[in-house]
Amino acid sequence: MDIRDFQTLIDTMYSARDRERGAAKTFLWLAEEVGELASAIAERQPQADKAAEFADVFAWLVTLANVEGVDLEDAIAVKYGRGCPGCGRMVCNCDEKL
Repeated sequence: MDIRDFQTLIDTMYSARDRERGAAKTFLWLAEEVGELASAIAERQPQADKAAEFADVFAWLVTLANVEGVDLEDAIAVKYGRGCPGCGRMVCNCDEKL
């Protein structure tokens, strides 16, 4: 499944509820999921548990993009499709990213 397919899937499953909730509350859900992922990593939880938390974070990021009308596949291609946005290289050479 590519990013656009996943974004469409999430939109199909949850769009009415997500748009009713709005961007601010959706962002709070995303932040909560990021916190759960951070805990899973810090606690060295099993790989399957961490994978599930990564999936949740991605799903909520996609949800927020849907609410805001952003096509993530296009946004990623524009920002990162030609290399690092800072130095323009495929293998980043930016000093400030260390």
